[in-house]
Amino acid sequence: MEIEIEYVTVYTTFPSIVEAKETAKILVTEKLAACANLIDQMESIYVWNEQLEESTEVVCLLKTTMEKSEPLMQRIRELHSYETPCIVGWPILKGYPNYLDWIRKSL
Repeated sequence: MEIEIEYVTVYTTFPSIVEAKETAKILVTEKLAACANLIDQMESIYVWNEQLEESTEVVCLLKTTMEKSEPLMQRIRELHSYETPCIVGWPILKGYPNYLDWIRKSL
């Protein structure tokens, strides 16, 4: 049985709350995302240029439709300050119907 994915959460991170808020406002205003949730002060540990790095970042969770997910990801890339930003999406398989309807109507 194949499940048709209609809604998506896009996850990205930013180096500062200022950049995260500015980008989120643009994405919501441009109707690429219905909503952006920002979570400040996430600790990240990763290897970059063969060096172990630790940084504090801001998580941004964006709710959108499958149709808008690719344009949303492209726009994040255009606005983002990182050379290689984390931009991933995962399907919303279930949700409160009124909320999912609100996402669709917001876009």
